[in-house]
Amino acid sequence: MVCGGFACSKNCLCALNLLYTLVSLLLIGIAAWGIGFGLISSLRVVGVVIAVGIFLFLIALVGLIGAVKHHQVLLFFYMIILLLVFIVQFSVSCACLALNQEQQGQLLEVGWNNTASARNDIQRNLNCCGFRSFNPNDTCLASCVKSGHPCSPCAPIIGEYAGEVLRFVGGIGLFFSFTE
Repeated sequence: MVCGGFACSKNCLCALNLLYTLVSLLLIGIAAWGIGFGLISSLRVVGVVIAVGIFLFLIALVGLIGAVKHHQVLLFFYMIILLLVFIVQFSVSCACLALNQEQQGQLLEVGWNNTASARNDIQRNLNCCGFRSFNPNDTCLASCVKSGHPCSPCAPIIGEYAGEVLRFVGGIGLFFSFTE
């Protein structure tokens, strides 16, 4: 039977919102997994990821209910919220893809100087000390300090990861912004 009227649009909107629901549950689950296994000790980062997951879940739920019930008011607010999310997500994705190495380094250094818990996690997990150089008076949780070996600075290691992550996140964000 051919999709007539709004049946095809309804089915596509339901499928898209089910996908958004799965992505939101995945975000919440990964954040909980990261804190459960001790990979992330910064509660701010986990809190933001969980908040984004809950926000996406609620928006997907509004869209799903609006599509199934043909509720025009819910669908109107759903489209307005998706338009705002599209604008923000498209802008952030373009910014992620447009950052050059120097700008990435400046952002990483600001983040390094403004958070102690993430700094300790990075030093412990990547086995490095200091951002560009290590001051022996500073505390470092890396295993190289405990073993007496010279430690490498964290800036080149983080910069390599940051470049890959920014390209990946920018591409995924750009893709999902157009599905909205």
